[in-house]
Parts: sequence; structure tokens; C-alpha cells
Amino acid sequence: MKALVVGNGGREHAIAWTLLQSPNVKQVFCTPGNGGTATMTNCQNLPVAVDNFAEIARVVTENHISLVVVGPEVPLSLGIVDYLRQHNIAVFGPTKEGAQIESSKSWAKEIMNQANVPTAKSKTFTAAAAAKDYIRAEGAPIVVKADGLAAGKGVIVATTIDEAIAAVEELLGKDSGKLVIEEFLTGSEVSVLAVTDGKTIRPLSPAQDHKRIGEGDTGKNTGGMGAYSPVPLITAELMQRIEQEILQPTLEALNKKNIDYRGVLYAGLMITPAGDPKVIEFNCRFGDPETQVVLPLLDTPLEQILLACVAQKLEQQPSFKWKAGSAVCVVIASGGYPDAYEKGKAIAGTQAATQKGAIVFHAGTKLQKKQIVTDGGRVLGITAFGDNFAQAIAFAYDAVKSIQFEGMYYRRDIGHRYKQ
Repeated sequence: MKALVVGNGGREHAIAWTLLQSPNVKQVFCTPGNGGTATMTNCQNLPVAVDNFAEIARVVTENHISLVVVGPEVPLSLGIVDYLRQHNIAVFGPTKEGAQIESSKSWAKEIMNQANVPTAKSKTFTAAAAAKDYIRAEGAPIVVKADGLAAGKGVIVATTIDEAIAAVEELLGKDSGKLVIEEFLTGSEVSVLAVTDGKTIRPLSPAQDHKRIGEGDTGKNTGGMGAYSPVPLITAELMQRIEQEILQPTLEALNKKNIDYRGVLYAGLMITPAGDPKVIEFNCRFGDPETQVVLPLLDTPLEQILLACVAQKLEQQPSFKWKAGSAVCVVIASGGYPDAYEKGKAIAGTQAATQKGAIVFHAGTKLQKKQIVTDGGRVLGITAFGDNFAQAIAFAYDAVKSIQFEGMYYRRDIGHRYKQ
């Protein structure tokens, strides 16, 4: 079979790479793809924007593609799945209505409250004055979130009332002109990505991301600076609770709204000091960089799972098989990220990192005159495996040493919260 992956980040490179591990997948196309997918065997980039649905449909038909996998949240929130389904194209991802679980935080909160899903206490505002009054009444620390999509950067954790009020002024003008203000939760953050065909839902291996740019989880939020999987904190018993208290009720609440949700339901969770899972937020797609550690551990062919979701036959799919050991991904970013950064820097050492046993997933890169150059904030994700976490982290950082480009930056403490 042939597949098409929509997107151009590290997550999309990881999806394409994983699909090509299966003997059943002959070729993968990426629209638009990046420097890594451009140079991967049996993979071809096509210069089509993620929101050009008509051109994507044409490419699928012309190339006899069996499955489309949508990576980013933006085309999902714009209705790419609705469009492709109307053209009888098999596509993995939720409809525009279902994608609201990520594209509108206030809508997601309503779903959670209807389903009695444990989450932070919150309130939605459209007026700055009312939002500020609420903050003064509640006190700090408190969390201020833009209602719409913000590429992982629309959340401000305010430690003082003044910071929270400044956050209201900064975020209220963004996107929908709506804010969600919620209580500050403490504990350990964990990502649980689950796949669903709209009837059955199954979790993948849990992962832990590192959102902040600075070591010790300091500084600004980013799209994610590194991840590892599995997470010892998520025991079999706790995963069962997450399924019963969070994933299943959320799917049932979507069904009650007549939403046919076939894709990833990604729960960003806080595990409280008491050991209870609470939802921080939901996403409607594979996580980035979580995908770069979860999918390489998957032993079941990915296309089998995705096709079962599209055909609403997930229940018939045997239990997913996982490789033993751990996977760690260290993200290498451009100097200045998540603020202003330069592009077009030549990248060296990817081959040497691969020779050390790592997988080099490209994110913000492009192929320019036979040279891979930087083309984004998060440039590469270096993923390594080990029999245990300590081995995987050592292998990952050893491979990172092979990479060179001007101004490169990475956190040296990925996995610092790991507890066996």
C-alpha cells in the first residue's frame, strides 16, 4: 500500500518512518514534508500546503494512495477530514467538529464537565475586566489559556496576580477573543495518546514531554524539548483508571454529540501528588515530540492500527505489541527559539548520529542544493533506545554530540523527573 502523511514536522517524519517499517507499506508521500522525509528511502515530498485540501485529494487519487494520516492540528481544525471523506478517501483523524477538543479549550471543558472527567476548575471569559476580577478573587498561582490553537504556546502559568492580569491582556486578543482561566494543578505531567475508531479507544505507551525551553523546566513554553517513553509513574492500575475515568467517558460524550471521532485522542494529564489523574487539556492528533518515542517502540504495524480505526474495526484488532526497554528523544532547536531565530544554517553530523544507533527525526529542516539546512525553531529530534531508561538517555546524548549547526541549543536534563 501507499500512504500520505500531511505535515512537515518531527511528528510527521516519525509517522512516515514508522509506516515504512512495515513490509505492507511500499511508499509514503509527505505534503509538504521536510529535509528528513526528502532523503528517506521510499518517501517522497510533494510541495502541497497542509490546507490545500483539493490538491491533497488530487495527489491521493493520482498516486492510488490507500491511507492519509493527518499530523498537525491546523488542517484538522479546518476540516481536512470532512473534505477527504466527502471524496471517499480513507483518512485518519477527527472531523472539524471533533477537532474542537483541541481548537477550543472552552468547548473541551464543556465536554469534560458533561462527562464528569476529572480536570482543573475553570471559567471562560470574553471580557478582560471580568477575567481580571476573577483572577483577583481566586489568587495565584493560576493558569491563563488562549481558547484557540496556539502551537503549544498559548498557556501562561502565572505565579502572581500581576502576571495573570498581564497574561489576560496578552492572550485575549488572540484567535477567538476567548480565554479559559483555571486552577493551577501540581504533580507530574504525562501524555497519554490513545487511538480510537469512534467506538473503541485504546491507549498507546505513555510519554513525558518537557515543555519549557530552559533546564529544570524554566523559561517559556515551547512545542516540546524532549520526551521519553514508557513512564514508570503510569502503572497498569493507573492506566486502567485513565481509560475508565478519562478516555472512555470523553469518547462517550463525543458520541452523544453525534461526533464520529476516528483518530488520536491525546490526553495531557497531571498526576496529582495523591496519585489521581486530571486532564490539563486534550489534543486531537499525535503529540510532538511524544510521537518520536512512542511510535518507534510500537511492534504492531502502524498502518494496521490506523486502517482499523478508519474502518471502525479497532475492537477486532489484537492487543498492541510493544518493544521492551525505553526510548528517549532530545530536541535540538535553533538559537533564540521560542522567540526569533535564524534559518538556513547548514546541519552536519546526522549520519554520524545514525551510526551511533539513534534515529534522527527532522522537524524544522529542508533540503537545499543537496544540503540539509535549518528551517524552523525545533530542528531535529534525536531518538535512542536502551534496555532501560539510563541506557537510552546515555545513547541519545551521545548521538546529540555528533550534530553541529550554528546556534544549536538543546536541554541537557531531559528525563530529570524520571523515577523508577
